[in-house]
Amino acid sequence: MDVILRGYSVNDATWFYLSLLLIVAVFFRFNRVVSLRNVDLALLLAIAPGQLLVQHNPSLGYVWMFVATGLLLGRLFSDSFWKRRPLFEQNLNYAGMAFLAVAAFTFLMSKVIAEPPTRVTVETVRRADEMLKRQDTTPEQPTSEEIQPGPTARLLAAPVVQTSELVASNHYQNSSDFWSVEQIAARSTAVLAHLAVVTGLWFLGRRLFADVNIGLAMATLYLLLPCTAIDVGKVNHVLPAALIVWAFVSYRNPLVAGSLMGLACGTLLFPVFLLPLWAVFYGKQGAGRFAIALGVVGAVLLSSLLLTSADSYSFTKQIIGSIDWSCLKLNSETIGFWSNYDAVYRVPVIIAFFVMLMALSFLPREKNLEHLLGHSTAIIVATQLWYPQQGGTYVLWYLPLLLAVMFRPRLTNQTPPVIVPAPSEEQQLSDPTRPIPGASWLGRGLR
Repeated sequence: MDVILRGYSVNDATWFYLSLLLIVAVFFRFNRVVSLRNVDLALLLAIAPGQLLVQHNPSLGYVWMFVATGLLLGRLFSDSFWKRRPLFEQNLNYAGMAFLAVAAFTFLMSKVIAEPPTRVTVETVRRADEMLKRQDTTPEQPTSEEIQPGPTARLLAAPVVQTSELVASNHYQNSSDFWSVEQIAARSTAVLAHLAVVTGLWFLGRRLFADVNIGLAMATLYLLLPCTAIDVGKVNHVLPAALIVWAFVSYRNPLVAGSLMGLACGTLLFPVFLLPLWAVFYGKQGAGRFAIALGVVGAVLLSSLLLTSADSYSFTKQIIGSIDWSCLKLNSETIGFWSNYDAVYRVPVIIAFFVMLMALSFLPREKNLEHLLGHSTAIIVATQLWYPQQGGTYVLWYLPLLLAVMFRPRLTNQTPPVIVPAPSEEQQLSDPTRPIPGASWLGRGLR
């Protein structure tokens, strides 16, 4: 952006104040101050001060984020009690909202391009390049402050690396240059990940909420929120959220949703906690297809590790290194809320989390899309309360789903898809009135 506007620079605090004015002007309900929409906006805006405090006063910042996360979890638990969900139009028409979304996306992505990519993103791109060349990508010992993404990140980054090589071939000068393959691929991956979230929110509003205005409003608010700008370059936080959003868009097809959820589980650990809920949601027939898709994706991810392993030891080490085991350790030397307290105080929180996980997964037995969306978001938010590595600051894990919960209409009629098994040959012969699969297409071809 400095090429177009010389001297242009907006830090995180300035972005917070500017976006605060825009968000209030567009989304605040001035004609109904006491409303659920305004409470939701206040909760969303309360996240950013905690993230800013973490940068300057970590102890106070982590306490702020812990309290804010607890308030968000309470809001999600009370979501089912709000039976009336009146449609609230935004304070800007569709055309103006689209312009604001494009402008916010442009400024946000200019920050991705101007700032150096994170070390984890560059490492993911490097390992994707090694995977394409079938080189050994055995992970090194990760740092305690950063979460290492799983094999999905490098698998999805591989096409970006190939494209970046074509671009870098005309501009490349040295390994530290802006036009190097790693730098271009890392920035491009971040842009594509956010683009996937934005388009996923738009399709979520269009296909599931039956209102493109809601989809555009969710995408615009996602781009304007300060928490998005603060962690805009952290691809390993954005990628699983994008995959989960698209799994909701495709929830009527268990095979597609299962594939996307399997890819999400291959990025970080927290999507694994959503699998029991989704399996119970689909029921007996749909859960089988959902599990088959998970198994196929798991086999593909293991195959990608097998291609980049020199021997069986390297393959085993890559599998172990793809899982963030540090979050399961009680005495983990990490920087976060729990670093100031004894590990024994974290045990009741972990137990409460798994009790909540079982309750949300199996109650109520007959679920609709409201339950699936609200419970999934609550599980991800609750993960922040016991996560040792900077717990509470990983807002991009749940932000898209949280916006969907806050903007959604009533979805009680959105039930799991009915999976009708194909009739056997004996059933077809015994019931001649049963339509033959594909007969309608055959009939059209004979007309």
